[in-house]
Amino acid sequence: MADMDTEKARASAWFRSLRDEIVAAFERLEKAQVKGPLSGTAPGRFEVSETRRASEDGSDAGGGLMSVMRGGRVFEKVGVNVSTVHGQLGERAQAAMAARKGLPGMADDPRFWASGISLVAHMQNPHCPAVHMNTRMFWTPHGWWFGGGSDLNPCLERPEDTAHFHSVQKSHCDRHDADFYPRFKAWADEYFYVPHRMRARGVGGIFLDDHCSGDWEADFAFIQDVGRAFLPAFLPLIEKRRGIEWDEADKEAQLVHRGLYAEYNLVYDRGTKFGLETGHDANAVLMSLPPLAKWI
Repeated sequence: MADMDTEKARASAWFRSLRDEIVAAFERLEKAQVKGPLSGTAPGRFEVSETRRASEDGSDAGGGLMSVMRGGRVFEKVGVNVSTVHGQLGERAQAAMAARKGLPGMADDPRFWASGISLVAHMQNPHCPAVHMNTRMFWTPHGWWFGGGSDLNPCLERPEDTAHFHSVQKSHCDRHDADFYPRFKAWADEYFYVPHRMRARGVGGIFLDDHCSGDWEADFAFIQDVGRAFLPAFLPLIEKRRGIEWDEADKEAQLVHRGLYAEYNLVYDRGTKFGLETGHDANAVLMSLPPLAKWI
C-alpha cells in the first residue's frame, strides 16, 4: 500500500483544526458568568505543552500538543490533546493488531503512523455531565483505518440531555449512512461497559474502530462529521446546567461516578493501553483521569 502522504497530512491538519475550535469554544464558555461558589473566580485558561513520543533508538517519532485547563469556573479539569506519531509497533502491539484486524505480515513490516484528537472534560457542577470524544486515523503498510466517537458521562442523569446528545450524533451519522448510528451506538454500549461493576460507564454515544470502507475520501468525510457533532451535542447541555445550584450529596455522587470513570480508563480502555505500550507521553495518555474521585 502506498504511504498516502497527502491523505495523512490532511487528516493530521483536520484534527489540529478541530482541536483549535474546541479549545476556543471552551475558553469562551469559561468567560460566561456562572452562579454559585465559583462565580467570583477568574475564568480558566488552557495550559499548552508539547508532547513527544519516545522511540527506542532516540529518533524523532512525532508528538503533539497537550492542552489542559484546571480549576476553571465551568471545567474542573479538561484536556484536549492532539498528536501525530509514527514508528514501529512492538511485539505485543503487533500481535494485538494482527489478531484484531486479521492482518498477516505485521512482524515483517511493523511500521505505523497515527494521528488524532482526544478530549475528556470533568465539570465543576455535578449537574453538568462529563464527556469524552476522540477521532483518529491509523496507518500501516498493510492498511489504514479511522476510529473514534463520543460518549456522555453524567453522574446525575437526565433523559432529555441524553436524548439531545444522541440526536446530534444520529443526525451527523445519517448524513453518511442510515445504518451508522444504530451500529455505532450499539458498539458504544458494548465498549463502554464496566464488567466488574456490571454497568455502563455513562449514557453512551457512538464508538467505532477499524473503520475502512476502501474509500478514503468517504471515510475521512465521515470521521470529520463525528468530530463536528461534538460541540453542538455537548455545549447546549452545559449552557443549560451550569447555573444549577448543587449540594454535598450532588458532589458526592459526582466523585463516586468519577471513580467508575477512572476504573474503566485504567483497566479496559484500548486507547490508554495503546498509548502506554507505544511510548507516547504518559501524562498525555492519562490526561483523561479526573482531578478528584472517590470510592465507597
